[in-house]
Amino acid sequence: MAAVPKSRRSHREVRQRRAHWRAHMVPGTECPHCHELKLPHRVCPHCGYYNGMPVVAVEKE
Repeated sequence: MAAVPKSRRSHREVRQRRAHWRAHMVPGTECPHCHELKLPHRVCPHCGYYNGMPVVAVEKE
């Protein structure tokens, strides 16, 4: 007899399980504007640029 799940997993259970597999990964994309590490497909938190354009105003410390 094969191991068969008794019922289907809900969308919430599946999404919660899949959401955490990247949590331990470090940002590995270099910003072409300021050359700091940032998350891929997101605005750079250091300079505020995305796709070569200023998107967010960042305060200088």
